[in-house]
Amino acid sequence: MATHDKGSTSSSAFSDDSFYSGSGGGVHHFDDGTTRAGESASPYDPTTKSFDTTAYTPLDKSTVDNHGDDDAFDERRRFRWTAGPDLGLLGMRAVLGGIFVLHGLQKVFGLFGGPGINGFAQSLEKMGYRESVVLSWVTGITELAGGGLLVLGLFTPLAAAGLLAVMANVIALKYKGGFFGPNGVELELALAGMAFAALFAGPGRAALDYNRSWFRHPLAAGFIALLLGAGGAALTFFVFR
Repeated sequence: MATHDKGSTSSSAFSDDSFYSGSGGGVHHFDDGTTRAGESASPYDPTTKSFDTTAYTPLDKSTVDNHGDDDAFDERRRFRWTAGPDLGLLGMRAVLGGIFVLHGLQKVFGLFGGPGINGFAQSLEKMGYRESVVLSWVTGITELAGGGLLVLGLFTPLAAAGLLAVMANVIALKYKGGFFGPNGVELELALAGMAFAALFAGPGRAALDYNRSWFRHPLAAGFIALLLGAGGAALTFFVFR
């Protein structure tokens, strides 16, 4: 009777080509190199002791998820409705924009007990501004148009930046009066904070800006608009005053 001694297995059994090709008999651990019906050639070449990767069947690309392909995956896909943030932003825009529309009507047309262009220009002269009539028109139109655009949610970054620039000038003039009203800046700070939030948060999906380029990239659009608004505020305060 043949006996099997433990540890008698030689390492040559693993290096010999018979282990791969099956020429020595026994169990064929790999394909023996012959091509059977319905089978492809063995990927192992015993002469080079290496695997031929070209022997494998290539992957069918039609089964691959191509979401990473720019041509097949449009980043301009429409966003889904999210009721909470969108309704919150709509409410903030309506309140903030409505307040500025009313103030713009006061300055431009003298409605609701407002001073009108001439009356507002006289106030600017007393505060030390030059070209007061021009600044009256610029401020009134900015408040009126910016507020209206915010309500509609159209060109939101530019509208919010314009209103933020107006509030920055008012705060710079009134900060010495303290925080609390009527001479403080609490109201102006609240309006400026809302404008800053709209500048970077965007208008939400209940807006005419929905799915536009600046809607899809609110951070970049917000920074660009902020720079424009800061430049306008600095020009008004340091050049015309």
